[in-house]
Amino acid sequence: MTWTLDTASACAALEIASEYADAELLHHSVRSYAFGAAYADRHGLEYDRELFHVAALLHDLGLTAPFDSHTLPFEEAGGHVARVLTAGLGWPAARRARAAEVIVRHMRDDVTAAEDVESHLLQVGTSADVSGLRVAEFDPSFTAALLAAHPRGGFGAGFLALMEDQAARKPHCAAAAYVAGGAASRIAANPLDAA
Repeated sequence: MTWTLDTASACAALEIASEYADAELLHHSVRSYAFGAAYADRHGLEYDRELFHVAALLHDLGLTAPFDSHTLPFEEAGGHVARVLTAGLGWPAARRARAAEVIVRHMRDDVTAAEDVESHLLQVGTSADVSGLRVAEFDPSFTAALLAAHPRGGFGAGFLALMEDQAARKPHCAAAAYVAGGAASRIAANPLDAA
């Protein structure tokens, strides 16, 4: 089973994510894509697979040292990374803006599939992987295979540390609200870490 998309843009996003993210953050990005894509398939949602893949693979690069902005929230910094990469890939301006928007919106209030399907899928995928939201809805064999191919390692603790760092340095960002809203307990209770 393959967990990534095989187009030139998707492969470029995977290459960049592999170069800049550590193994745990990279595996999280792939799992987020896989959970979102599986959710879309199960619910019959039509979406731009390549756009979603690129956004999912790049969504947390704003948490890495080379792209961590001292002023912008990490998701906005990651959106800029997506704009630059997709410009180099020849994407038109509107599609580049969509890639950035999907990344930014994944940290905002819930977005329905009717409002913005790719943003909804990134929220579903990241929420499943970070805190286990909706994990019970996925076929256990799918989840087991995904975790075998892209293991969690110490992802939960590492991700929480990244969020807490963002919150401390950027107290008005979405990560700060996420941490203040009980992120630590939700991450600690993720059933994926008990699997």
